[in-house]
Amino acid sequence: MPRAVLLVLDSFGIGAAPDAQRFGDAGADTLGHIAEQRAAVGRPLHMPNMARLGLFHAHRAASGRPAAGVQPPGRVDAAWGYAREVSSGKDTPSGHWEMAGVPVRFEWGYFTEPNNTFPAELLDALIERAELPGILGNCHASGTEIISRLGEAHVETGKPIVYTSADSVFQIAVHEQFFGLERLYRLCQTARTLLDPYRIGRVIARPFVGRHGGDFRRTGNRRDFSVPPPAATVLDRLVSAGGEVIAVGKIADIFAHRGISIQLKADGNDALFDATVQALEQAGERSLVFSNFVDFDMLYGHRRDVNGYAEALEQLDKKLPQLIDRFEYNDLLIITADHGCDPTHPGTDHTREYVPVLARGGGLSPGPCGERSSFADIGQTLARHLGLPPLPEGMSLHQGRPT
Repeated sequence: MPRAVLLVLDSFGIGAAPDAQRFGDAGADTLGHIAEQRAAVGRPLHMPNMARLGLFHAHRAASGRPAAGVQPPGRVDAAWGYAREVSSGKDTPSGHWEMAGVPVRFEWGYFTEPNNTFPAELLDALIERAELPGILGNCHASGTEIISRLGEAHVETGKPIVYTSADSVFQIAVHEQFFGLERLYRLCQTARTLLDPYRIGRVIARPFVGRHGGDFRRTGNRRDFSVPPPAATVLDRLVSAGGEVIAVGKIADIFAHRGISIQLKADGNDALFDATVQALEQAGERSLVFSNFVDFDMLYGHRRDVNGYAEALEQLDKKLPQLIDRFEYNDLLIITADHGCDPTHPGTDHTREYVPVLARGGGLSPGPCGERSSFADIGQTLARHLGLPPLPEGMSLHQGRPT
């Protein structure tokens, strides 16, 4: 029976989506602008392995322009295309759920005020139920900036730092050693129950370590406490049919641990890649290995670090043959993203972009597979490859090649 590997390069968009203007993201192009800046300093982006899977062909088709400094190969070894998102948001759960066959058509709740951001009744309830001395923050903030600014006050008072962003999230930062990791997770679970009426997608635990403001740094013990998807995903259906889903990185958190057989955690893209290779080696028949590479988004996209993003892409590309060399006959590899986060775009938020759809193996012929009208085409392709009944949403890459 076949197996499949789905790699999500978190935030790796390849050109503004048709509705980008509505999100304030007209002109966004994560890959294109990274390539442009690297070419400008005489260091063209070097990604030969993903290029052979059709990455730059897909980018050119999606964005309407070639990636600067890059000469795509004349022959590709995969089906390549690009997908637009139909979900209402450009957030992590929406992107992942949609590629698993469940687009998000409802509106998430958001906290939009930059200061005094959260309702007083919400914070009062959180303080009471978790027996806290109070809270710090209560604002929109960058995660690294706010722990630098308020981390010492947190250590002195024991008050957690709560903040949000343009996404539907409620984030809690505490010092791992002074506050305690398990206590943080329990606090997040309490917050999760309080936030459900506000339709907030995720509560995120953001532990950090260090001795002072200039030294504080976040650790790999982040956890996301998500609401579950509103319908059965391809993960749920595979597990119900006797298959196996091996979740690497934050995938299990994103799906509220539903439809997950095994969870592998790792810190950083290199470790996540190694865990993915390990997962493939242990994957049995009718298995899906589903990995998220969060560094692209967390370390480079939101922080608008163009060179860091470029180097991370090149590093993952360099390691890719280690995975492909372990593939067996009829295994399927799909590489995609959940949204964009153009590091040259104003602000620090995600960007509404097309995502690449690069699919190798699984009976798919190399060549263009066109614009996909939903990320759900990925879930439908997985369902067909893994012998599941058709999903309600999406069109398999095996079924024709829409333009």
